[in-house]
Amino acid sequence: MSFDALSGAPRLLIEAELSPVQGQRFQPTGFPDLGAAEYPLPNSDRRGLLIESAQSMANRLEAVCWDEAAGTLDSALTGLPYVVSRLPDGEQTNSILEAHRLNSPYLVTSKEFDEIKAAIGFEKDKPFDRRKLAAALLRFDPNSLIHGIFLEKVGGVVRLPRALSAFIEAEGANVAASGGVKVDRVQPATTGESTAYGKAAEGYGNVPYHRDEYVAEQIKAYFNLDLALLRGFGLPSEATDLLVTLALFKVRRFLHSGLRLRTACDLDVPETGVTVTRPEEGFELPSLEALTDRVSGCIAACKPHFRDPPVLEVTYKK
Repeated sequence: MSFDALSGAPRLLIEAELSPVQGQRFQPTGFPDLGAAEYPLPNSDRRGLLIESAQSMANRLEAVCWDEAAGTLDSALTGLPYVVSRLPDGEQTNSILEAHRLNSPYLVTSKEFDEIKAAIGFEKDKPFDRRKLAAALLRFDPNSLIHGIFLEKVGGVVRLPRALSAFIEAEGANVAASGGVKVDRVQPATTGESTAYGKAAEGYGNVPYHRDEYVAEQIKAYFNLDLALLRGFGLPSEATDLLVTLALFKVRRFLHSGLRLRTACDLDVPETGVTVTRPEEGFELPSLEALTDRVSGCIAACKPHFRDPPVLEVTYKK
């Protein structure tokens, strides 16, 4: 497997054709006070539809790295650094799963986080060297170099943009309206003097509801890996190789096992449905098996740049 075709490319753009696993209907993402993000397509009478947003996809691309059953990183990523926070009730959280990654209040408030602050080297009223930030993130949490980070609790300029972004949208989308009834087998009625238990607002009675799903002519997932940004970190070549491989591993793993977005949105990608659109020639997205082997080798090659041991454990302090 060679990445030579990517050496001069500023971006790696990937598209994946998707379709519902069964039937034609699917449920898109929704937003408060807005519902589904439906919009007119430029120069067309067809409608577009956002199925999964960039912010949600960033979280999903992290989630495929985590083995929920084992409570640790996927076995292919063994040895990759991250930070674990021990909470007062015996539970724990970590920088892979937290919404703000290393900037989570469950991590940055700990005494042990001072080790990361020292490595970042931010000093107030002095120019900030982002290459030093990149080296620190490589040491403590390389996933943050791909996901992006804003450590505003350390300093307002301690940030890096997202290197791997993605979203899913549909073209030629139309509403498939349906509905149902929540059935109460004890007390069907919710009005009148004879109501024995309570009203519908309290969860009682038969409650009809409407439901909007969608059908579409085409569904696509889009992935954008900013290769120029990764090179600009000034990291050793083996570290840049790790970040590119890890990003592609996330894409392949998501397409393989992360496409059940919601109960009513279970998608699939055909074997020939993945296309690299930039660079236009010379590169194809490797298989999941090939990327799994390569990412393990990259982690081993970068061990001298990682913290030892790679998992930093901190204790949450309110």
